[in-house]
Amino acid sequence: MTTRQRHIAHLHLHAALSEVQYSDVIELVSCITPHVQAVPPNAVQLDLTSALRYFDLSPYDVVQLTKLRLKAFYGIDSSAGLAGNRMLASMAADASAPGDTTWIPAGQAATWLYPWPVTALPGIGRATAETLSGYGLHTIGQVADLSPVTLQRLLGAGPARLLAERARGNDPRPVTRTEPAEHMAADLVLDRDCLDPGRHHRAVLGLADQIGQRLRGEGQIAGRLTLTVRYADRSSTTRVRALPEPTNHSPVLITTALGLLTALGLQRARVRAFAIRADDLLPANTAYRQLSLDSGDARARAAEAAADRARRRFGPEAVRPAALAD
Repeated sequence: MTTRQRHIAHLHLHAALSEVQYSDVIELVSCITPHVQAVPPNAVQLDLTSALRYFDLSPYDVVQLTKLRLKAFYGIDSSAGLAGNRMLASMAADASAPGDTTWIPAGQAATWLYPWPVTALPGIGRATAETLSGYGLHTIGQVADLSPVTLQRLLGAGPARLLAERARGNDPRPVTRTEPAEHMAADLVLDRDCLDPGRHHRAVLGLADQIGQRLRGEGQIAGRLTLTVRYADRSSTTRVRALPEPTNHSPVLITTALGLLTALGLQRARVRAFAIRADDLLPANTAYRQLSLDSGDARARAAEAAADRARRRFGPEAVRPAALAD
């Protein structure tokens, strides 16, 4: 069976961030993929593998989307590395000039690593580097070309195996969250400052629908929604509202989100971005529902389940709310 190619991104954030600001960054990039690993104080790693189908973009374009959102929401410039594992992505990010992205495509890791000094590999200390240098081994390529038996004689069995794997660009470590997700977020950066209330309405509706799809896909329910609106002057407004009951049902989420939007009264506001966050997440199997004699609710949930099945089979754009139709 063929193993699916992983796509790992490592982002260096060119800013001095407080703990709260860094937490906000983690929250923002979690809109792209739930597989986020913090690398404090100013870096973050993302496993984009499962996000590619959702966004229908190349790995490189998803990285650019992430960098754009960091700049739009928080004014943070970033450089990035993109590769098939965490080690290569981190090294590629180190090689990227501010604002740039270095992509190491599948199958090119060995060629890319070949001229680098051995000390560029993580975990290679001064003593190991001096031992290798004493035998004329200065670059990663020279180590990769060395026979395993010879390398083992120089360093010992364990260190030799680890160094040989890294020199060939192999790193099996997964991107893992240090804590389970406590919220879920979706955001939209508009292409220009927007005064149109109708477009504001459609943007919030679409984000709430996204949250509903993701909650159902991950088997979770939410008890509270937060709407954040960022304006042209970089100021922002945030409103929070508890849901009538914990749910992942899109119509309820949409109604709540639009209620928050209406309460803001944005008729003359120049809006640049919207973000919705779902908090108080719980496993969906713990949900309770108010008993109702309205058969329309059951039909709506059945239609929603059918739409979710269609999206899983044909992509996220297969079924959309009528208000978002072109």
